[in-house]
Amino acid sequence: MALLALAKRFQRTSPQLFPYLVLESSARQHLSSSSSSSYQSHFLNRAFHQTGPLHSHAIPVNLQFSSLQPSHSQNFRGVIDVRQYLHKPSSYNEVGVNELLESLKRASSFHSEEEAFAFLDQSGVKASEGFVNLAIWGLRDQWKLAFLVFKWGEKWGCNSERNWSSIIWVLGCHKKFSTAWCLIRDINRSSMDTRRAMLIMIDRYAAGNHPGKAIQTFHICEKFSAAPDLESFYTLLNALCRHGNIEEAEEFMLKNKKLFPLETEGFNVILNGWCNISVDVFEAKRVWREMSKCCILPNATSYTHMISCFSKTGNLFDSLRLYDEMKKRDWVPGMDVYNSLIYILSRENCLKEALKIVDIIKDAGLRPDSATYNSMIVPLCEVGKLEEARNVLATMTGENVSPNMETYHAFLEGASLEGTLEVLNRMKKAALGPSKDTFLLILAKFFKLEQPKNALKIWSEMRQYDIVPEPEHYKGLLMKVMETRISGFKSMLSGVTRLAVT
Repeated sequence: MALLALAKRFQRTSPQLFPYLVLESSARQHLSSSSSSSYQSHFLNRAFHQTGPLHSHAIPVNLQFSSLQPSHSQNFRGVIDVRQYLHKPSSYNEVGVNELLESLKRASSFHSEEEAFAFLDQSGVKASEGFVNLAIWGLRDQWKLAFLVFKWGEKWGCNSERNWSSIIWVLGCHKKFSTAWCLIRDINRSSMDTRRAMLIMIDRYAAGNHPGKAIQTFHICEKFSAAPDLESFYTLLNALCRHGNIEEAEEFMLKNKKLFPLETEGFNVILNGWCNISVDVFEAKRVWREMSKCCILPNATSYTHMISCFSKTGNLFDSLRLYDEMKKRDWVPGMDVYNSLIYILSRENCLKEALKIVDIIKDAGLRPDSATYNSMIVPLCEVGKLEEARNVLATMTGENVSPNMETYHAFLEGASLEGTLEVLNRMKKAALGPSKDTFLLILAKFFKLEQPKNALKIWSEMRQYDIVPEPEHYKGLLMKVMETRISGFKSMLSGVTRLAVT
């Protein structure tokens, strides 16, 4: 209670720093009389006596507080992550896969399916379950070729349930839903389990911004011998939320409360959507109040989502308040909670307190991960405190925690041209890119700083890192080139022409 009391007192004296966001707590009578440890309360209280925020610009909402997955893709009890049905190979080392993929990509078209099958049969590679799956995944950006390989595997009778799942996912990604439904009918006729395929269709409809069709697919599961159950229900809600259809998910949950009674797990899926997908603190608080009205008690996951949301929106006061309340309810904070607190403390110029959270993590028997240290590095780099960020990086590597792509991207935020090239070289040496997104980030940064010449210099470096400019790169660059009327416009235009021809 000491922490919360001090926080309230500080909030009253410094309202411009910590706007009080009223968050109705459900079932306050269940609060435990236990208090947080004096050690934690002592140094967290001190956080409220530091200087003001380091910066005032908007916080990026895509910061990940987990080393495994982004917060918005966490698995909840009863939720099936359809990505587990897909085999995503890290490499294509199986003999003949790369050669076959390149041959198929070069082939402009086949006049018939028989001709295509003959080409595959003459490739010198024997069809197998694993080989076909590798080929489908390698051709996932070209659905026709992926479907061709699948049909070839079907010809030789080596398509497993995994291969059926992969091709349905590929077809769904390209919005070829009619073809996918034909395959699901084939699955049903062959007495295979259609549930996996139906859940993939639900996910792909949601990803394609077709929430109504995703819900309709859930309703017709029974027609394909896959009666909708609670697990499928939560999976539908999660798919809708993960792809931004949070309002539709919440409405569907409330409308079906007679068939699927309201529970904490369902509300947590909705909370995750508002807290970690759209990062809408107003809607998150509304859902929290709705839980109270429905007599649904929040659990550790509920608190984790809310603390994450408050952290991402720059609200240190309520982040710590909910952490304090969470401890009083005897919920054990996980890494996501600690990483959220570390981020907001680092952002609000409380780096020492953030580092002490790292000590608490270790004392709890947990191991700080790359997301933990990134939660300090990212806000420090955003405001140009590169020296402090480098110190954190040194601590990170000293603890045998390897930097990841997000770490390097953070350092690119405030790096000069020379510093940018240095970071790119380090990324290459660490086998962490740079990727196409890395160069989009760098180009946007230099144009924002009104340094178009540096942007063009970076452009010339792309091919040295085996990055082929894509239409998105050309579009962004050409718009800025035309705005600033700098030299190099003709060469960029010729590049667009060559891209269009190829």
